[in-house]
Amino acid sequence: MKLSDLNNYSRIVIQCHDNPDPDSIGAGYALYKFFENENKEVSLIYSGKLKITKPNILMLIEEFDIPIQYVEKIDIEGLLITVDCQYGAGNVTKLNARDIAIIDHHLPEVDEIARSEIRSFLASTCTLVWDLISKESFNINEHIDIATALYYGLFTDSGGFSEINHPLDKDMQESLIIDNSVMRKLKSSVLTLRELEIAGMALIRHSYNVVNKFVLVKAQECDPNILGFISDLALQVDSVYVCVVYNQINRGIKFSVRSCVKEIMANELAAYLAEGIGSGGGHIEKAGGFISQKEFDKRHAYLNADEYFLRRLTRYYRSFDVIYSIEDYGEIDDMQLYKKRALPVGFVPLTDILPDNTPIVIRTLEGDLDLLANQDIYAMIGIKGEVYPTTKEKFEKNYTVLEEQYDLELEYFPSIRNKKDSSTIHLRQYAKKCISKGESYIYARPLKKAVKVFTAWDREKYMYGKIGDYLAVKKDDNRDIYVIEKEIFAQTYDKL
Repeated sequence: MKLSDLNNYSRIVIQCHDNPDPDSIGAGYALYKFFENENKEVSLIYSGKLKITKPNILMLIEEFDIPIQYVEKIDIEGLLITVDCQYGAGNVTKLNARDIAIIDHHLPEVDEIARSEIRSFLASTCTLVWDLISKESFNINEHIDIATALYYGLFTDSGGFSEINHPLDKDMQESLIIDNSVMRKLKSSVLTLRELEIAGMALIRHSYNVVNKFVLVKAQECDPNILGFISDLALQVDSVYVCVVYNQINRGIKFSVRSCVKEIMANELAAYLAEGIGSGGGHIEKAGGFISQKEFDKRHAYLNADEYFLRRLTRYYRSFDVIYSIEDYGEIDDMQLYKKRALPVGFVPLTDILPDNTPIVIRTLEGDLDLLANQDIYAMIGIKGEVYPTTKEKFEKNYTVLEEQYDLELEYFPSIRNKKDSSTIHLRQYAKKCISKGESYIYARPLKKAVKVFTAWDREKYMYGKIGDYLAVKKDDNRDIYVIEKEIFAQTYDKL
């Protein structure tokens, strides 16, 4: 759905969910200003049993004079847009409306609304609204109030940016020009005395696993940032390596994850905890997620949340093996020999688009890759948009250049963030095709158990292989061990 698709309505009502948070209000306010700029008669509302009382939200509304109004039961004339919620779902009062649109970042809960833009892989609805507005030639950075409201919405819904994982979330965070003085005030107004008490009581009532050194903490309903605050405190205990803190809200379970050991990436554990019933992600040390109550009840109605997390955590620690690529891998007897197909892939010589020795971040769906752009480094782009660096010497030795563009239909095509000037370069326009000259061989086997591989080129961050993916070892270097996704493997290798 595009926002321009809604321009045939002269009157638009934007509804935040009941007891709205900064993500709902920030996204709603940005939509309000966009449609106001389109000369629409627009209003921003919320309903429910409670009016807004939290100090940080009241401050946000006051600082930017956000025209949000509390309503009870009313009939909507024109188009109703529910933002950060879905019309008819449990967290939003169902108002009488004929024409409805949904803009949200949670798992789909309703099926009958045709005009729906739901992206559950994003950390906030503010990110989704930013993306929709940016595609309509509306420069958000010319409106510092809108930019700051969107920024704060992402900040609060992602545990202070610790849970962002998708490239669009990162793009918005880095591109918005915000009012830093207002942000400092908003950050300092989150914790109330009541929430300080909630944090203390939660830490008293905890479950600790002495074997795996993880702690599970249940908190009362509170601002999502408080979960991160509790997690950070718990992780400072010398016998705690991993911490999961959660609370239950009216539509599901919000949780925060922290890890201080390299064998457990917080973002990967968060995704595991929410697998199939929600979404999770973030950074290596700090992450979080949300579990839909509806999906939880479908699959785990016989469990309470404490039992679910404890069972899932215990199963997680039993679910994987760890491989450290320090010595030759000696278990190739049960592996098959495969030959890599000569398929076209993409490449970009980095100094063709950047000055020599420029520090950069290459952003992909798989995550960020930090590099120093120089004359010896080429960025290779695989068949699913994965990016890996190679040297100029290896490229010229192993690949033939094809004089055509390399383009893929991807959810997110890789981009480059210049650390020096914060500019962004989209690689789609620069990527060219190449094809392998020679033959490449590996030993490989499908995984029957998940594995974490610390590769020869990265001893601090593991590659995670799921059941069905392939563990691979270079034929000519038994220390070059890595994981290949099942889908990529099927498209790129032939068994000999």
